[in-house]
Amino acid sequence: MSKVKELAQKHNDYIVEQRRAFHRIPELSFQEVKTTKAIIVELEKMGLEVEQLENQFGCVGVLKGAKSGKTVLIRADIDGLPVPEQTGLPFASENEGNMHACGHDAHIAMQLGAAKILCDMKDELAGTVKFFFQSGEEVAKGAKAAIDVGLLK
Repeated sequence: MSKVKELAQKHNDYIVEQRRAFHRIPELSFQEVKTTKAIIVELEKMGLEVEQLENQFGCVGVLKGAKSGKTVLIRADIDGLPVPEQTGLPFASENEGNMHACGHDAHIAMQLGAAKILCDMKDELAGTVKFFFQSGEEVAKGAKAAIDVGLLK
């Protein structure tokens, strides 16, 4: 079995837990206050440097590998939709009238899982991995706003 697969299995419960936690707190585009704070807490627990973009929600976790190399950016959307949840799930939205109906809760959880896996492989990594958690995807303005304040520099 590959090391990545082993680590994915190791962190599976964490990823599921994160998906459910973020499913509970959906926030609309450019209003992702709690979501951003919760992501930052998780990234900092992993020991990652966290960059916040000027006047925006969302953030970037930075993992520097043990060896020099290029930088890769991985992106996950973080905003929810103005859709009332009627699933009855034990981890249903606590933000009435909004839900993660488009899977961005899973995007967040999977990217946090990828960050955990790569942190475990840091000594083998050549270069830097940036984990971009993007605000405002549902209104098709978040990526441009992040680029405008220097995300890709």
